[in-house]
Amino acid sequence: MPGLKLEVVTAEREVFSGEVDSLLAPGVEGELGILPRHAPLVAMLQAGELRFRRADEETNLAIGGGFLEVANNRVIVLADSAERADEIDLARAQEAQERARTLLAERKPGDRASFEMALAELRREQIRIRVARRVRRQDERRG
Repeated sequence: MPGLKLEVVTAEREVFSGEVDSLLAPGVEGELGILPRHAPLVAMLQAGELRFRRADEETNLAIGGGFLEVANNRVIVLADSAERADEIDLARAQEAQERARTLLAERKPGDRASFEMALAELRREQIRIRVARRVRRQDERRG
């Protein structure tokens, strides 16, 4: 069975390009599962974990939202941001998460814009931490 051609790109770079067997993406209306011969689709993505499989290897990316298009066994993910687990500095992500929590705790009542920004930053860092930890645990089990 032919696989899916997957391309994950941001405004700055191509993060991944290659054949995959399946893909799970964080759609704004729920998780999207994509297999070969999927019907054409365009969907908005929210910040979350993008996971894809090749043979028995799973790859995880932390993405910051964007769009996904599926057509003719090809999937293009145009992400606002995307990082492979091995690119994530876990200590820095944890520090950024704490800064976001502090901003949330110290915000002025009625300052909705600051609240939304701090909440979005907290969610991004939680995703980055989850992706980095998941891959590190998988590596520990293998090695």
